[in-house]
Amino acid sequence: MNRISVWFIRMALIYFIVAASMGVLMLTWPWWTRTYIPGHAHLNLLGWVSMTLYGVLYHVVPKHSGRPLYSKKLGWVHFYVANIGVWGMVLYFGFVGHGKLEYGQHLLYSAYIELISVIIFVFNMMMTIRVVEEKN
Repeated sequence: MNRISVWFIRMALIYFIVAASMGVLMLTWPWWTRTYIPGHAHLNLLGWVSMTLYGVLYHVVPKHSGRPLYSKKLGWVHFYVANIGVWGMVLYFGFVGHGKLEYGQHLLYSAYIELISVIIFVFNMMMTIRVVEEKN
């Protein structure tokens, strides 16, 4: 398995543990639920689920297409940008949930960072697949 896939899956597993822990903490202290549920949800969906899919697709698409990934550099840029976006969203959802509304702008920036990571991923995958289509 390539290094990009391994690192995405490693991070996904870490996010899974952190998100599950947040869930237990919210059940333990129910007054946290309203504050942390958006961060918990994003950590599960963008951290656990999306990172797992990224890792699997970075492995499967090149392997089954018989072609190398379009750009390993873009793959690594995607890795770092996606992780920065996830941590930013979780952190700033918590601040906003505690009534620190001045962090709402930072939350928006984190969402844009996450969107950029998705665009990088889709571009890299589409270019990898396009190369295959042109050959056939």
